[in-house]
Amino acid sequence: MIVTAEINLQTKGHCDIIDITAQVAKHVGKVGIANGTVTVFVTGSTAGVTTIEFEPGLLADFKAMWERLAPQDIPYDHNQRWQDGNGFSHVRASFLGASLVVPFTDKKLALGTWQQIVLVDFDNRHRSRQIIVQVMGE
Repeated sequence: MIVTAEINLQTKGHCDIIDITAQVAKHVGKVGIANGTVTVFVTGSTAGVTTIEFEPGLLADFKAMWERLAPQDIPYDHNQRWQDGNGFSHVRASFLGASLVVPFTDKKLALGTWQQIVLVDFDNRHRSRQIIVQVMGE
């Protein structure tokens, strides 16, 4: 069986990190599938999905790492072409990736104690984000 749902969020951009674990777990718990996998996919090219320990120190470290990896203040050909100033956000999102697959057993996500599912919005402005949650299993 495959069941698909959506999570819709408003984000602030600028490496806004939002814990979506509870929403994903809610979808897994209500679909009538005991064991399987859930795919979490964000539509758009300036955001990504991953797991992280959702605590203030690590969130600050994570944001600082992105600035070192793909700084906002260097030239991007994308910015020259489109004049939207978010070339860095496309590069960051491509590194992180748009999807994540998490197994579950007895309707419980197989996440570690300090592991949460997060959406990271890299864009240079606030956005409405759509996250597709697709549960597959038996």
